[in-house]
Formats: sequence, C-alpha cells, structure tokens
Amino acid sequence: MVTIDFGYNAGYKLAMAQPDVQALRATLGTFATGVTIVTCEVDGEVHGATVNSFTSVSLDPPLVLACLSKRSKACGYLQGSNFTVNILSADQQLHALHFAGRPQDTLVTAFEDGDFAPRIQGCVGYVSCLPWKVVDAGDHDLIIGQVADIKVSDNLAGRQPLLFYRGAFWRLGSASDSLAAMADVYADLHLTSALSW
Repeated sequence: MVTIDFGYNAGYKLAMAQPDVQALRATLGTFATGVTIVTCEVDGEVHGATVNSFTSVSLDPPLVLACLSKRSKACGYLQGSNFTVNILSADQQLHALHFAGRPQDTLVTAFEDGDFAPRIQGCVGYVSCLPWKVVDAGDHDLIIGQVADIKVSDNLAGRQPLLFYRGAFWRLGSASDSLAAMADVYADLHLTSALSW
C-alpha cells in the first residue's frame, strides 16, 4: 500500500495498492518511443547510455530531459557534465544494445567532436546540452539540460528513427502508411463521393 500526501492540502491523502512491477513495465511498454544514446566526456573518456525516456521540457529556456537509473554509471557521469542526446537511426540498433550494457563485439562506434559533448556519427539528430538541473525521481534521476546546439541529419530523407515498443526495436512504415497519408486518402474519397451526388 502506498500513501500519497498532497502537500498543497495536508488533510488529503490517497491510499492505493502499488501495481505489480511486471504489469507496470508491460503497460508502459505500450507507449512507443524513440531511442537515444546520451553521451558525455569525463576526464578525456567518452561515456554513453541508451535512453528511451527522453523528452522536451521547455522552449523558453530550451530544456530537455533524459531519465536514467541511479544505478547506472552514466547517471553519475552526467552529474554536472555537458551532454549530447544522439537520436538513433533505424540502422543503429547494435549501438542501442551496446550502450544498454549488451556489448557488441563487432561494433565500431564512430564519434565526432561536438561543440559541447561528443556525438555518435550517423544519427538522425543531435541535441547538445549544458547541465541545468538534476531532479530526484525515485530509483531514477531526471537529467535536465539546457539546449546549446542542435543538428538534424543532412540525409534525413534517407533515414528513419529507431523506435522502441513493447520491449523490441521497430522502424516506421513508409510515408504512405502514415495516418496523415491515410487521412488524405479518406478525405479525397469523401470529397469524391460528395461531388458525385
């Protein structure tokens, strides 16, 4: 049983059963995300961690956050360090596995110098940040960074992002499979049938 005390109303408390951890993971896994590797440099050595809990926070100032387990080495390295969020392309699945703690013996990771932190070559985009704040969030830390530099791949038309859904990596379908494209088709059909009356 978990008791939540709402600080703004000290007299109001809500008691609820804590959900089963496996059921919680399965439910949260139904939310599709992109896949990133957060990189930083500490004492001349590049470190990185695969992160799919990444989001924008604010446009003014420009802030993003990455959520990392407090048990991870990367979480400690990111405390007070500049970092880059490398948004992975669909062909970088081995990178995602490698930086998630599953070493890929044949993988060669090519880094390039960023103005603020190292970047992994071949990504669909990069968001480089200055440290802004670390927020305690249970067994994870929310690493919030102020965006200092951004870059989108020069060859974005030929690249798709790597996705994570229900415990597996995925790719986007073709542009014609998108809901927007299907909505255009349905709109054309509706317009055509309306005009025929």
